[in-house]
Amino acid sequence: MSQPLHTRRALQARTLVRWCAGGALALGLALPLAARAAIPGGDPLSQAAPHSERALASVLLGVTRAGDRLVAVGERGVILLSDDQGRQWRQASVPVSVTLTAVSFATPQLGWAVGHAGVVLHTEDGGQHWQRQLEGAHAAQLELASAQAAAQAGGDEAATRRLRDAQRMVSEGADKPWLDVHFWSPREGLVVGAYGNILRTQDGGRSWESLRGHMSNPRGRHLYAIQDSGDALYLAGEQGQLFRSRDHGGHFETLATPYAGTLFGVQARAGGELLVFGLRGNALRSSDDGLSWEKVEAGQPTTLTAATRRADGRLLLVDEAGRLLLQNGATLQPLRVPQPSSFTGIVAAADGSLVLTGVRGITRIAADGGSAPSPSAP
Repeated sequence: MSQPLHTRRALQARTLVRWCAGGALALGLALPLAARAAIPGGDPLSQAAPHSERALASVLLGVTRAGDRLVAVGERGVILLSDDQGRQWRQASVPVSVTLTAVSFATPQLGWAVGHAGVVLHTEDGGQHWQRQLEGAHAAQLELASAQAAAQAGGDEAATRRLRDAQRMVSEGADKPWLDVHFWSPREGLVVGAYGNILRTQDGGRSWESLRGHMSNPRGRHLYAIQDSGDALYLAGEQGQLFRSRDHGGHFETLATPYAGTLFGVQARAGGELLVFGLRGNALRSSDDGLSWEKVEAGQPTTLTAATRRADGRLLLVDEAGRLLLQNGATLQPLRVPQPSSFTGIVAAADGSLVLTGVRGITRIAADGGSAPSPSAP
């Protein structure tokens, strides 16, 4: 599964700190499971995340809402919870210490987090406690079984390549990260990640199936983001790839984009409005569901990393330079940020404030746009 240098750099940036200067090598990304087990402290797949007073200032890679609660995830299995719109945070109980990259909640109680080593975690109490549902070795076996079935059914050259890649995944062990997760109901969800890996569950994570055969991605380009617009699912990925499914993963069609670089995110609204964004400040918008595209000016060539919509529908993005950007038609306008950081995630809290994750932990911006006190541990 050799990848070009630019591909490896994009994946490295996304899985460690996403966008830390220089795109440092992702912790454990290319390290076999057997080697990780020899690291002092044991295997991070079976070692609980350490509780630390410094967790709030650790590298955090994603944040979402679970009802009115905020949940952030990051390095070494850290999961943080806030019940006061991001002013104070506490650390959850997590059974693994691998880096976690993304988190999604279907209800205020039912949530899933994903990360390195193919880990999928599940909570039934709003994030207080987590259990491991899946890890990379099992995920590789699922993909191998699916690839074997496709090859036996008389597959073409792409099916043969897929089978070969699946066999290599099994031999390499649990070293492939998931990069995003999305559940649109308590039972139905997707996880996507490195080398085109994609799994779907229809029973809340008790079982999973590979969807590699449901899309045209024969070379296994990385999949970075999932967006649900209500009537369609969108996946954004490497080399300008954008996929859409109108049957929640039953089939994915490819949408052509004029940018051949990595896309780290996609935002969609009813009526065919799309925005995709990624490396070097590249952003594109479409008002006709991807039939045509217009460049959105970001002001500088800095990687755009995450986006969210506020209650009034305004779209906000963050980038690796620590900017907060408001989309205004075909431009992204910078807003004041009290504590700039290399940002990796953003969510609007229930009170209208903004909570941003980054390489220095949490940044909170009050609903009026003014400076907010630094988040603290209880």
